[in-house]
Amino acid sequence: MSRRASSLLLVLVALAWLGSLALRPLYKPDEGRYGEIPREMAASGDWLTPRLNGFKYFEKPPLQYWATAAAFKVFGVSDWAARLWTGLAALAGVLMVFAAGNRLYAPPAGAFAAAILASSPLYVLLGQFNTLDMSVTLFLSAAVFAFALAQRAASEPAVRRRWMLAFWAACAAAVLSKGLIGIVLPLGAVALYVPARRDWALLRRLELVRGGLLFLLIAAPWFVAVSRANSEFAHFFFVQEHWLRFTTRMHHREHPAWFFLPVLVAGMWPWLLAVIAGWVAALRPAPGKEFSPALFLGLWALVVFAFFSGSGSKLPPYILPLVPALALLAGRLLARGPRSGLLMAQSLLVAAAAMATGGGAWRLTGAGDGALYGLGDDYAPWLAAAATIGLAGAVGAAALAALGRAAGAVASLAAGALAALLVASGGHAVFAPAYSVAPLVASLAQAPSRDAAIFAVQAYDHTMPWALRRTVTMVGYKDELEQAVAWEPDRFIPDLAAFARAWNAEREAYAFFAARDFERLRRELDLPMEIAARGPRYVIVRKP
Repeated sequence: MSRRASSLLLVLVALAWLGSLALRPLYKPDEGRYGEIPREMAASGDWLTPRLNGFKYFEKPPLQYWATAAAFKVFGVSDWAARLWTGLAALAGVLMVFAAGNRLYAPPAGAFAAAILASSPLYVLLGQFNTLDMSVTLFLSAAVFAFALAQRAASEPAVRRRWMLAFWAACAAAVLSKGLIGIVLPLGAVALYVPARRDWALLRRLELVRGGLLFLLIAAPWFVAVSRANSEFAHFFFVQEHWLRFTTRMHHREHPAWFFLPVLVAGMWPWLLAVIAGWVAALRPAPGKEFSPALFLGLWALVVFAFFSGSGSKLPPYILPLVPALALLAGRLLARGPRSGLLMAQSLLVAAAAMATGGGAWRLTGAGDGALYGLGDDYAPWLAAAATIGLAGAVGAAALAALGRAAGAVASLAAGALAALLVASGGHAVFAPAYSVAPLVASLAQAPSRDAAIFAVQAYDHTMPWALRRTVTMVGYKDELEQAVAWEPDRFIPDLAAFARAWNAEREAYAFFAARDFERLRRELDLPMEIAARGPRYVIVRKP
């Protein structure tokens, strides 16, 4: 492919990726949370202490908050701007895999790796979702790729030093993105590689002094400043949100040790066979002590997978940082020689998944209420369209593979999978009433004034302040903010009696109630109120 054609393709992918970020409102809980924190940061001008619904929020470091708050300053507060940092990080990761693949191996390894990454379901969907996982994945991947490039340049001290300093800087950015995993995981991969390869001399090439100072210069200032301003921070962040989260089940996210296996299978399904073959090949390097980038990346993937499998808190996005490395190893494998049989088999797997998805779309029709809130009929056409696109890409890939055109097969499979995922993700907006209060707030005949008091009574989700573009007063339900409420109890109403007094004292007031509890609470409170909007999950009332 010519340089002009490659540039045009990149522009089209970027437009599709970024243009689809606003197709649905931010969902609960993560998207609402990570939109609202930077909104409050930008509104208050306090870029040091993160706050969520007015409460101190110390679970995560601030890099994504800063980036998103800056986006709000430039583009205004919107769902698209809230997801912009995630979308840009995902695209940057694809470009980085392309560059690293071509530097570590001969082309077209980089192009194949980029195509694989840009069409892997776990990566694509999280690249459309406002969480911190894509940001930390970008910087962790930058760290391990920089490390591999540094060791490949071991005979050129100046080049090696530059790449190692890039490694330490990327680790610092990863720490500022999501915490201590930003340094623990990369050093864990190094600690596993050295004895596995018996390359003890590598330890002398780590640039520990210069790199360590650079790491601290980038990562430490915010931690020092926020600790000085908030005495609660250090214990909560380092002990509770790192040590106790990993070693206990305090967040009730416990799952069996094999939990991430199906996540990884589904998350890389369009390339599963190539990923498995590429990872196995990486663990069989040529004998000797020469640095093996493939072995290092294979061990990196193993470290990430094992670390989170051993944690007491497990969520599917946690293993995203291993996906770029696996994509590069799969791209390396496909670039090393004819892989028609492998690509044909992979195309059959994608075709089977597409047909199963089409069947699932059919079953959504008339699915009724329950978890789908009666919205299955609206989503069925989107899912059927995604299945059709994915099937077309798989059929095209199989035909091209049969003709021995590996590059065309990779392109067809990747294009079909990426387009199908973007259609399925964008169409999910039909479920917005089940995952966000934004449609409910938009249905209000009269929006609350800036002086109105707004309460969330025995129910709360993080899309409430985001949809209203202001904080709400929580009543009787603390959600994940229990510790934060303990720090600032005056911001919280503990019971219904106190809520009744506050309601009666306000001239203009609105309140959210869970739909399932509304009639019971209305009878129990016996307050003057009228229904302003009703949705599948919440009822909004106002004071007459």
